[in-house]
Amino acid sequence: MYYAIRRMTGAEHRELRSIKLEALLDSPKAFSSSYDDTLALPDDAWQQRAAVEATAAECATFVAVDEAGDWVGTAGVEPLPDVPDHVHVHSVYVSPEYRGPAGPAAELMHECIRHAREHTDVRWLTLGVHEDNRRALAFYRRLGFTDTGKTVPYRLNPSERLFILGHPDFRAPDRA
Repeated sequence: MYYAIRRMTGAEHRELRSIKLEALLDSPKAFSSSYDDTLALPDDAWQQRAAVEATAAECATFVAVDEAGDWVGTAGVEPLPDVPDHVHVHSVYVSPEYRGPAGPAAELMHECIRHAREHTDVRWLTLGVHEDNRRALAFYRRLGFTDTGKTVPYRLNPSERLFILGHPDFRAPDRA
C-alpha cells in the first residue's frame, strides 16, 4: 500500500472539503461538526481554512496521499485559544481501505506531534476522543497518549462525552 505524508497546500481546499465530508459520513461521532453543517460551508470558508492550515506557524494539516495523488488521510494540530498552554490534535481520519498497521494513521500523528514540538512553545499536547470510539482510544494509547481524567461534553450531543487524552512525553519538564 503506497502513500506519502505531507503538509497540505493552500490550493487544496477542494480536497480538504472532500475528505472532511467523507470522514463525517464514515465516522460521524469522531468529529465535532455535522455532515450537514460542513456541507453547507461556502467555498471561501474552505479556501481560508486551507490557506491557514498550509502556511500558519502553529497550526497545520497533514495529509496522506496515494499513488494517484488522492487524499486517503488527514490529521491536524493547532493551539486551543480557550485553553492556555495547550496544542490540540484534531481531524484525524484515514479512509477505510488504508486503515490498519500498514496505513498512514501513525505517521500522520507523528507529523502532528513533530510540528507541535517544533512550532509551538506550549507544554501540553491533547486530543479528544468520543466515549464510544474504542478503536481510536486504543490507537492513541499505542502512540503514548494517556487519559488525563478530563472529559468534556460532545458538542453535537452534550449527553455524550469526549475523553481528553494527553501526550505526557510531548515536552520534558523544565529542569531549573
